[in-house]
Amino acid sequence: MSGQWVALLLLAVAGFLAGGAYSTWKNSRALAVTLGFAAALAVGGAVAWLA
Repeated sequence: MSGQWVALLLLAVAGFLAGGAYSTWKNSRALAVTLGFAAALAVGGAVAWLA
């Protein structure tokens, strides 16, 4: 059961990071790309945790 909570938390963090990337795209492209990369890592971690 606790493994599912970790994956859910990682997905929530990924959503937060993706929203930050979307909102900073016009002001700072480098930061937006970094946040998008971190969001992709968080999603990958959640999928790996569930597998």
